[in-house]
Amino acid sequence: EFTMGATGDVVKARYSYIYVFEDGQWKISHHHSSVMPEAVLGGGEPITKDEVRGLFNKWNDALATLDSKKVTSRYAKDAVLLPTVSDTPRTDSALITDYFDGFLKKKPQGVILDGEVMIGKNWCQDAGIYEFTMGADGSKVQARYSFVYVFEDGEWKISHHHSSVMPEGFLALAEKAKAEASS
Repeated sequence: EFTMGATGDVVKARYSYIYVFEDGQWKISHHHSSVMPEAVLGGGEPITKDEVRGLFNKWNDALATLDSKKVTSRYAKDAVLLPTVSDTPRTDSALITDYFDGFLKKKPQGVILDGEVMIGKNWCQDAGIYEFTMGADGSKVQARYSFVYVFEDGEWKISHHHSSVMPEGFLALAEKAKAEASS
C-alpha cells in the first residue's frame, strides 16, 4: 500500500522483487509492481435492492406516458423483450417500440406483487409476479416477470425482460375443454 504525498490517495498494488548478491551487497535485479485487478475491473456500479425495485417504477412511469419511445428508452441497446401478449421475440429498439405501440393502447399500469432481487457487478435482476390494471377497460392481468438490468451509458437499462401469463389460466381452459369433450 502506498500513500501518495501529493494527494493523500492510498493505492494498493501487487509487487515482486528479485534480488541478486552483487559486489558484496544485495541489489534489486527485477522489480514488478501493478495495480490490483479489482482497481482495473472496478467494483461495478453500486445499486441497492430498493434501487433495483425503483427501476421497475421508472419503467412503469414510462408506461404511464403512453409513449412507446419513452418506454423503449428504458431498454439497453441489445435488449431482448419476450412480452406477455406477443409470440415475437423483440430483439431491437424498433421491435420493442412496435410491441409497446399496441400494448400502450390498453393503458397498462403495473404493480409488483412478489419478487426477488439479485445484484451482480454492473447487472441486477428482479423476478417474480406482477399485475397490470388496464386503464382502458379496468381489467387485471397477473403475469410472471423477469427483468435483467445492465449499467449502460451511465444508467441502468433493461437488458432482458420476460413476461408470461400465469399458468393457472391455461390450466383452467384445458380442464374446461376436457370437461366439454367428455360431455
